Amino acid sequence: MNQNFFFKVTSYALFIIVFLCSAGNAIAQKKLNVVLAGLNHDHVYQIMNSYEKGEVNIVGISESNADLIKRFKQRYQLPDSLFNPNLSSLLKTRKPDVVLAYNAINDHLAVVEAAAPLGIAVMVEKPLATSVEQAERMALLARRYKIHLLTNYETTWYASNQQAYAKIKTNNEIGKIRKMVVHDGHQGPKEINVSREFLSWLTDPVKNGGGAIVDFGCYGANLMTWLMDGQAPIAVTAITRQIKKDVYPNVDDDATILLEYPEALGIIEASWNWPFSIKDMEVFGQTGYIQAVNPTTLRTKEKEGAPYRESLATQLPARLSSHLNYLSALLSDEIKSEQDLSSLENNLIVVKILEAAKKSAKSGRRIIIK
Repeated sequence: MNQNFFFKVTSYALFIIVFLCSAGNAIAQKKLNVVLAGLNHDHVYQIMNSYEKGEVNIVGISESNADLIKRFKQRYQLPDSLFNPNLSSLLKTRKPDVVLAYNAINDHLAVVEAAAPLGIAVMVEKPLATSVEQAERMALLARRYKIHLLTNYETTWYASNQQAYAKIKTNNEIGKIRKMVVHDGHQGPKEINVSREFLSWLTDPVKNGGGAIVDFGCYGANLMTWLMDGQAPIAVTAITRQIKKDVYPNVDDDATILLEYPEALGIIEASWNWPFSIKDMEVFGQTGYIQAVNPTTLRTKEKEGAPYRESLATQLPARLSSHLNYLSALLSDEIKSEQDLSSLENNLIVVKILEAAKKSAKSGRRIIIK
């Protein structure tokens, strides 16, 4: 073969590879135009930090609390023109790529009711809804108007969780799952000094749907549904407690939830009474054990007699490293959301689990999932 011809073909192939990789990266990194629905969820500071870094365009904010509006205007130098308390009107004029909901869980339905008929995607902060009835209404609207309806969990973007999943489900490193244990929570929202607006609805049994059982129980339900390939548990049993009844008189501050699957058990330990912040996941298989200790660290034990080993998880690809990158890739059709952690399908089951857990805690009975 002529060497010049070989060199040209090889160079062209390399150019195509580089071009495709660059194009994929560009799609994943496309800067989104977003509207914020509410400012009373403290996770909003994550998107505001991204805004300050120039990673996202905030084209509108729907908020009615005058104190919050003033605070955010001053802190982030936001113009008056961004704000409109009427979400429907704001969406019609600004036409964003996606609405990000930073309000009480009980208000998520209203966000979808405003955005879905306009064909605008929605991502809410976890969990999806306070009840199965609300969640199913939201799903109906999303499917009718063919929009993405997603739920954002901090733990979705943990490299440790994603690598643990790959080791368990793709590489089959520990055999079939037999037991899953997820710990989530902190010392308590008041103890860690969340904003007064966030605290006011987070400790409201209607607006939040419960206390720690909802606030942190949703993480374990989300992860376990993912590990179980989108399968709902057979039954749910839960115990809730009010350890600090003087601080949280209206909601639980500690919950333990047991999920029964045909060949596995899931144990969710959610609390506002941990001595420190914690978000970890343990999975026991037929032959081994994997723990996602924190966002970046894995702890594994391959078999009986083998030592425990700690390692750093492989860095995630850009499109899976944050909710903004994920949304950008999804809305550009680079990736699909089917049974992943953010998906509607997964989070409908999460709401079913949480509703069953609340019923179980209240009645003292094991609740069958239908």
